[in-house]
Amino acid sequence: MKHSTFWAWTAAFAALASLPLLPEPIGTPFHVELGAKVAIMAIFAASLQLLVGYTGLVSLGHAAFFGFAGYVVALLAPESDVGNGWLLLGAAAGAAALLAAVIGALVMRTRGIYFIMVTLAFAQLVYFVVHDTDYFGGSDGTYIYFKPAFTLAGWRFVDLEQPGQFYWFTLAMLALTVAALSLVLRSRLGHAFIGIKHNEQRMRAAGYATVAYKLASFVIGGALAGVAGFLYAVQHGYVNPELLSWHKSGDALLMVILGGLGSLAGAVMGAATFVLLAEWFQGLTKHWQLLMGGFIIGLVVLLPQGIAGGFTRLKQRRSPPVARHAPAAADEAGDISLRSSNPDASRALLHHAETP
Repeated sequence: MKHSTFWAWTAAFAALASLPLLPEPIGTPFHVELGAKVAIMAIFAASLQLLVGYTGLVSLGHAAFFGFAGYVVALLAPESDVGNGWLLLGAAAGAAALLAAVIGALVMRTRGIYFIMVTLAFAQLVYFVVHDTDYFGGSDGTYIYFKPAFTLAGWRFVDLEQPGQFYWFTLAMLALTVAALSLVLRSRLGHAFIGIKHNEQRMRAAGYATVAYKLASFVIGGALAGVAGFLYAVQHGYVNPELLSWHKSGDALLMVILGGLGSLAGAVMGAATFVLLAEWFQGLTKHWQLLMGGFIIGLVVLLPQGIAGGFTRLKQRRSPPVARHAPAAADEAGDISLRSSNPDASRALLHHAETP
C-alpha cells in the first residue's frame, strides 16, 4: 500500500470515527447505530470481495459463514453473565473458517455456474439444519442476553453496551480487516489469487496448486465473514435462520458489484451505499426493493465497473495524457484486479507467478 493510499484510508477512518462526537442531528444514537451497521456490512462485503473480485470465485453461499458465526456467539454466550469477548470472537471466526474449510474442500473442484450452485446448495443445507433444529432455536432464532466484555489485565478494553464505543469497535475491526486483506493481496499468496482469477490453467502449468490456493481464499473469506457475523449478533442481541439465507449472500454480492470488483475501497463504498439506500427507501415505501432494484440497474448502466471504477475513470480523465497512458503500478491492493485486466499487466502478473 502506497503512502498516499495509506493516508487516504487513515483520513477516511478518522473522519468516520468522529461520528459519535458530532452534535445533533448528525451524531444521534440512531446514526451511530446505523454507522456500526455499515461497518459490519463493509467487513462482510470485503470478505466476499476476496473471493469474487480477487480470486474469481462467485459464491452464493457466503452468508452461511456469516450466520453460523452469529449462532456460535449466541450458543456460547452465558445466559446469566457477561461472556468473554475475545473467546467469543475467536470462536465465531474459527467456527466460520472451519465451516468454510469443510464446504470448500467439497466444492473447489467445480467451476463457473456449478460452483455458484453448489455453494448455494451447501448454504441452504446449513440454513435448513438451523431452521429445523430446536437446539438452534428453530425458526424463532435465539437471543444474546449480555454483550460480551473485552478486558485486558482486568481492565475493560471497550464497553459494547455504549453505542459510541460499539461503533468505534466495529470501525476498528473494519480497519483491521482492510489492513489484513491489503497485506494478503500484496503477498505471494495474494498474487496467486489474482493469477488464478485471470488464468488458472497457466497457474497450474507454472506449478501452483490452484485448488489449495482457492481453498485458502475461501477459508480466509469465511473467517472474515465470521467476524462480521459476530459483530452483527452482538449489535442486535438476536440471531435467526435468515442470517444464513441465500438473499443475505445476494445482498453481499450486490454490495461488491455496487462498489466495484477488485477493490477493497469499492467493497466498503458498496456496503455503505446499499445499507444507507435501503434505510432511506424503507422509509419511503414498503415496496422499497423496487427502488433498490432500479437504482442498481441504473448504476450498472452508468458505472459498469462500480463506484470505485467510476472514481478511477474520473481520475484518469483529469490526469495528463502522458500519465494517463503510461503503465501504472497498483497503488493499493483494492486496484490490483482492475489494472490487471490490462493485457500487459496480466502478462506481468503471470510472469511473476512463473518465477516462484
